Parts: sequence; C-alpha cells; structure tokens
Amino acid sequence: MPSKRLQWRSLVLGCFKATKNQSLESPNIVSKKSSSSRIFLSDLSLSDYSSVSIMSDLSNSLVGSNLRIFTYQELSEVTHNFSKSNYLGEGGFGKVYKGFIDDNLKRGLKAQTVAVKALNLDGKQGHREWLAEVIFLGQLKHRHLVNLIGYCCEDEHRLLVYEYMERGNLEEKLFKGYLAALPWLTRIKIAIGAAKGLMFLHEEEKPVIYRDIKASNILLDSDYNPKLSDFGLAIDGPEKDQTHITTHVMGTHGYAAPEYIMTGHLTTMSDVYSFWSCSPRAPHRKEVCGQEKTHQRAGFGGMGKAIVEGFP
Repeated sequence: MPSKRLQWRSLVLGCFKATKNQSLESPNIVSKKSSSSRIFLSDLSLSDYSSVSIMSDLSNSLVGSNLRIFTYQELSEVTHNFSKSNYLGEGGFGKVYKGFIDDNLKRGLKAQTVAVKALNLDGKQGHREWLAEVIFLGQLKHRHLVNLIGYCCEDEHRLLVYEYMERGNLEEKLFKGYLAALPWLTRIKIAIGAAKGLMFLHEEEKPVIYRDIKASNILLDSDYNPKLSDFGLAIDGPEKDQTHITTHVMGTHGYAAPEYIMTGHLTTMSDVYSFWSCSPRAPHRKEVCGQEKTHQRAGFGGMGKAIVEGFP
C-alpha cells in the first residue's frame, strides 16, 4: 500500500531527520504472509475455551510457524516455580517471569533466557487476548516485533514464552527514575524502530492494527533496539474496500486517538496517533496524562469528549 508507506516515511523522516544511512527498510529478513494464507483471529473459535479444542485448532492453523508447545510443568521448572526472584513485572495480561531454557528441554530449541507471561485468571484480559498474541506473533516476524517462542494451553492455564529483552521496557527508562537520561540519538533509534514495526503491520495485505502502542509495550534489547510487544488487543484492519472497522473502544487513556474514542471507528492512523503520543522524542516528556490506565470493553465513558475538547 504505497500511500501508507509514504505516510510512515514522511512521519519518521520529517520528525527525526534520519541521516542518509538510516534506511527505513529493515536489512533483516521478515516473515509476512498474504491475506489468503494468513490465519485470522476470526477463523478460530473465541468461545470454546477447551484446551483440547484450542490446541487442535492452533496445531492445524500454525503449521510451519516454529512455535513450541510447552507444558505447564516445563514452564514452572524454567521459572523456578514462578519464584519471586524471577519476577519481572505485571501488565494487564498477568505476571511476567524470567526463565532459562536449556538445550535439552525441546529438541532443536537452543539454550536461552526467556520471559514467561502467565494469564491472570482474575484479570481483565483472557482467552481472546492470549489467542491474539499466538495468532499474530506466531505468523508475523520482524526485527522490531518481539519474538514469540511458544505457548502453553493446559487446563485453565494460558502462558506465552518470549525472547528475553535485557533492557526492559521504554516506560521504565523514561518515567521510572532511571538514573541516566536516554541520549538523544538513542531516543531517535527507538522511535524509528517502533515506527518500522508499525509500518510492517500496516503494510500487510490485510492491515494489522496494533491498538495499544505505549511506552510500556515497547521492549528494548541490550543495544536499545526496540520491539513491539503485547499483541492482545491487536486486530485485523479494514479490507481494501473499507475505510475503517468499528469496534468496542479498547486501549490506554492518553494514547488512544480521539476520533476512535468518540466513534469506535478504527484505522491504521489510530496507531499513528498513539505512536506520536508515546514518542520518546522529547527529553522533558512526562507520562501521558500522568498515568497509564487501560480501558477495555466498558469503553472510555465520557472521557472522549473531554479529550477532544482539550484540543485546540
């Protein structure tokens, strides 16, 4: 979609004045499937929570994805029984633990440090969000999307296994009393990398709308290369003959586009607005609206009117 590529290129180059050797084209190999071959979230049952049925659906749908299937016992062992010493943090989905997989656990899987995210059964997110992460990250691969290694679906347990990102998330570096401010060029690097990840999603034959870009969902590796994570709210975008899709308003207050809040009309440009809201370009940037409060299914209530009226 040339128009979308032009929009992203204009945004990134215009805002950050990338130098000539900072190409927006990733030199790494990416994995992108045409809409005729990619499995969509709507293709699978969101109402059947039976682990047997789900495993059967995923095994048939994600053939060739290289996703590993883990047992709950295996993930308990690699995280030392989900010990406090391995605790990394907690988001809307649930708690995240650091773990180590040795090369004997799964044939062909190299020894590596991983992050294991476990669904909070009493939380706001659930089966749909877990399934969205497996479907999207199981099929779409890019240097600026976090790598999903595998998953666990056993009884009521829903877990996800990712590559471990040494620097944590961007929010911690910007807002959580980080001792040294991020250098200007590092901020540019992070912003451009996140833009590349979004551009990759938007240029799918059937666009993927990320719907929840914010600082806490941008993870950083040891060299401060950013990767988008948390695809629980991601959704397939409009078809070629559609201008938008209409959904329940979901996302994070302060990052969601005002027109989306007001109408429920969602486009790839809603992601562009969110990207700009969390962009680490400003050295003095404060947390958006002073907090990150996630709003799901219940919507934003009357907050949308207040946000829109606050714009000049």
